[in-house]
Amino acid sequence: MAQEKFDSNILIIDDDVDILTSAELFLEDNFAHVITESNPKKLISQLVHHNIDIVLLDMNFRKGDVEGQEGIYWLEKIKTEYPEIVVILMTAFGDIDLAVQGTKKGAFDFILKPWKNPKLLASLISAHRFIENQKEKTRYKNQSDALNESISKDYTQIIGNSPAINQLKETLKKVAETDANVLLLGENGTGKELAAREIHRLSNRRNEIFISVDMGAISETLFESEIFGHVKGAFTDAKSDKPGRFELAHKGTIFLDEIGNLPYNLQAKLLTILQNRKVTKVGSAKEIPVDVRVICATNMPLKEMVEKGEFRQDLFYRINTFEIHNPRLKERTEDIPLLANHFLNQFKLKYNKPDLKFTDRIMRQLKNYDWPGNIRELKNIIERATVLSDGNTVHIDMNILSQTAKGNKDYTNLNLDENEKLLILKALEKHQGNITKAAQELGIQRNALYRRLEKHGL
Repeated sequence: MAQEKFDSNILIIDDDVDILTSAELFLEDNFAHVITESNPKKLISQLVHHNIDIVLLDMNFRKGDVEGQEGIYWLEKIKTEYPEIVVILMTAFGDIDLAVQGTKKGAFDFILKPWKNPKLLASLISAHRFIENQKEKTRYKNQSDALNESISKDYTQIIGNSPAINQLKETLKKVAETDANVLLLGENGTGKELAAREIHRLSNRRNEIFISVDMGAISETLFESEIFGHVKGAFTDAKSDKPGRFELAHKGTIFLDEIGNLPYNLQAKLLTILQNRKVTKVGSAKEIPVDVRVICATNMPLKEMVEKGEFRQDLFYRINTFEIHNPRLKERTEDIPLLANHFLNQFKLKYNKPDLKFTDRIMRQLKNYDWPGNIRELKNIIERATVLSDGNTVHIDMNILSQTAKGNKDYTNLNLDENEKLLILKALEKHQGNITKAAQELGIQRNALYRRLEKHGL
């Protein structure tokens, strides 16, 4: 069986040709690309031409030099021009002060010559995994930045001028100025994630990453791997190190949606992170400090669940330093015209129907509807209406709305998708947005209900 090779590009800089040859022969079995160079003046050129990830840098190049300052000089030059490159220093002279100086200048590790092969290999593998983790964090941050930019374009602020929404916006602004944990409560579709993003946008962490985690969609078997991360070999499919969601959210904000659906046996593990602000990856004994703002959300009655022993009291108190309620759309009907026109403008552009507009009659009907699916349902219905409407007027089949509002089961519309959506809405309404109980009522698994909610835009 062929030995796995790591794909980091390594550059070894040393004036001793025997050292270079020895290191190259040893490392070429473990790394796909090993480049050697005896002249430090060619270092920058090598970095440019070979896309180097890791530099193994000698500290002394002049004969008789034991001070290590030349190595410090090249270390500073590398970190100034290529800060993403990982530098490991090596010297034949064990000087603790020099090692400390190099570390302060940005060195990843310090190796004494003659080195022990296992120590050298372990240091380089750690550097490789550090680079992979940084790439993963960068990828997530880029995704988050793109999403935040998109949201900022659509929602420069939470839409609405009703008393209920104005109070919500004022509360979010005040809470954002702190770094306290926040619990967002409210029915499905009321915009709890948008509220969480608004807190992040107004906070001191606004320039850092925002990580959203759907706690109800993570299986128990994958929970620790997803939340804590894992190291290579921790389990059968762990082919490489993977950072967990809390590690990725370091310095930023983590949003734990559907926190009420987290199984009781996993709540203690989450509580440990929140208390200690440290995570330990699956398969590792090393604790990783994490600095995150925690925002949780649920549509479930957590206080009642605590009384019934279904949710840990200590976790409940830990996550709700501030408790904020998102109002139902029915509680802010004055905002429906603003929201409806906002969504219509989005979908007119998306589907190239610039002349569409609402009639007064349709707008009155929208305001009179109960909206069990809240803003998410309103958006979905307007998108569907935009696609199906011809001419200049938005047409909405108000029979569908009235049947749902009245609970009428004598459907004349036999469209399977539409009736599936109605049944889901009725189940959610009956169980006050409790996903688990709604899924049981519908005779399907919770994950299957999540898929259908996404399918219907609920």
